[in-house]
Amino acid sequence: MIEAWQRIFPGEETVGRELLARWSQPHRRYHTPEHLALMLRVIDEHAQLADDPDAVRLAAWFHDAVYEVFAADNEERSAALAETTLAALGCSPRRAAEVARLVRLTAGHAVEPGDRNGALLADADLAILAADKADYDRYAEAVRAEYAAVPDDVFRPGRAAILRNLADLPEIFRIVPARADWTARARVNLEAEIATLLGAR
Repeated sequence: MIEAWQRIFPGEETVGRELLARWSQPHRRYHTPEHLALMLRVIDEHAQLADDPDAVRLAAWFHDAVYEVFAADNEERSAALAETTLAALGCSPRRAAEVARLVRLTAGHAVEPGDRNGALLADADLAILAADKADYDRYAEAVRAEYAAVPDDVFRPGRAAILRNLADLPEIFRIVPARADWTARARVNLEAEIATLLGAR
């Protein structure tokens, strides 16, 4: 992971390790370095689709740098951290602003037409939805573990509603070439989890 960071900032290690420490906080179960690594793999595989691939990579690094389970402003605080940190690293104001914009976009994954950077970041962030069943089930278990303090009778319908909103999107993925296949797999996974959540007693 540090090597991936240093491909953007050669020789810089301190900030990269600070970010990894944030991603490794003990209260996290899904929003961990593994999630970040998956996002970076997707971005690297499809970097040619973005207008500024390094801005998308940096947005991945920062988008959950601040993560408190019940906080409503994680993305905003993560975006602010990105702006100040990237300025200190000598990033151009234009790129720092673009990274912050992309981080904020992950709050709802609303991507405007023509926003190639935003589309790739959103696809990378949601890529786990199209994983094989075993990986998807581990993801669902990790999300439940992050919300362990929430009783089942509250968690199940709330989680199901979130998943229903995703499953009903006309397009879950926007720019990756395999988006149709990814969307089909994601809908299978989402529907299976929804059925489990609403059928559980």
